[in-house]
Amino acid sequence: MHIVDRRLNPGGKSLGNRQRFLRRAQSLVRRAVRDSSADRGIREMEQGGEIAIPKDGVREPGFRRAPGAGIREQVLPGNKQYIEGDTIPRPDGGGGGGRGSKGANDASGEDEFRFVLSQDEFLSLFLDDLELPDLSKHRVEGIENPVWRRAGYSVSGSPANLSLTRTMRHSLSRRIALNRPKRDDIDALIARLAALEAEGGDPQEIEALRAEIAVLERRRKLITFVDPIDLRYRQFEPHPRPIAQAVMVCLMDVSGSMTEHMKDLAKRFFALLYIFLKRRYANVEVVFIRHTHTAEEVDEDTFFHSTETGGTVVSTALEEMHRIISHRYRPDDWNIYAAQASDGDNAPNDNDKTVALLRDGLLPLCQYFAYLEVKAEDEPSVLALGSRTSDLWRAYDSVKEAGPRFAMRQVRHRAEIFPVFRDLFRKRSGARAE
Repeated sequence: MHIVDRRLNPGGKSLGNRQRFLRRAQSLVRRAVRDSSADRGIREMEQGGEIAIPKDGVREPGFRRAPGAGIREQVLPGNKQYIEGDTIPRPDGGGGGGRGSKGANDASGEDEFRFVLSQDEFLSLFLDDLELPDLSKHRVEGIENPVWRRAGYSVSGSPANLSLTRTMRHSLSRRIALNRPKRDDIDALIARLAALEAEGGDPQEIEALRAEIAVLERRRKLITFVDPIDLRYRQFEPHPRPIAQAVMVCLMDVSGSMTEHMKDLAKRFFALLYIFLKRRYANVEVVFIRHTHTAEEVDEDTFFHSTETGGTVVSTALEEMHRIISHRYRPDDWNIYAAQASDGDNAPNDNDKTVALLRDGLLPLCQYFAYLEVKAEDEPSVLALGSRTSDLWRAYDSVKEAGPRFAMRQVRHRAEIFPVFRDLFRKRSGARAE
């Protein structure tokens, strides 16, 4: 007899299988997501898509006999052509053992396993091991989702919150106070009545026992074992939960020295940062500051799409950031972060003022300050022989002594945005987001 199950999958079954697959191949999928993200645009980051992982990584686990273990009793045939120590010539065509090679006529191979990720799955895997460093300052005011805690008992509530122990305690107290007849006492009277009736005892005593048993039975029914007044339900009340809140200040140079390529790199970095913050943190605010020789706070659309240009005075952006923090974000309550993108050009007489503002005014208030310098594609790296560092890079280089609160990186190509971003915001020891 053959049984063929042609029923459709129950609701949610495919989702469960999908999640088990992702957990089993998580490291391979995460690596594939990171590799594919280097070729994606910012708009493509939230679209999910197809990734490829090695087929060996998705094989089902199984048991097999180890070839060199156990006790074996067998006779192996020998040969007349080779003896111990002889070398075996390589087969013609350069092929050896394996899964096939290019140009092989009789070899077979296996393609990579291609898998389609949804938008949420792709972003969750890409942002899985990123965080804002040193997210430690908490406050209680303005909490939208408080935590619920036990707050005693009530006489009404949901059946799911019924406290059996407290209910039975009140039931026992009530039965004792009302002197509810016990079942054993009534059974003893019934047994005595049966004995008297069997022996032909005094009719008056038998009638008195019947009347007493009837009264006790009626009283026992009236005083129930559990009464509605005995019910007690667990009560819960909302309590504010301390929650970490943060503000990220984005500072971008839009002066005339920033080419379209440099602006594109800076916008890609900030767009990726914006996606990261909005998906990973519920209580984070983003402040956008654009600057040329002057600086101003702008909205998101203006920050990414405005075509304003001019000279370069970096200190104006830092002054604007300090002003905003002083007026709106109390450092004792807020975790303050900043990310700055620039091509490194600055007015020569402004470097000392910029360094002083950063070292003495902003870094003591910030949990973390990241500086990204965008360069032309053909410009050598800062570590390359013969390279020329920018004025702002040399000025900020003196601030490195601030330690892990300050970081500097350079990018030249779009493919470098994702590795640099992961390096700046990789997980470190410290508090996790809430």
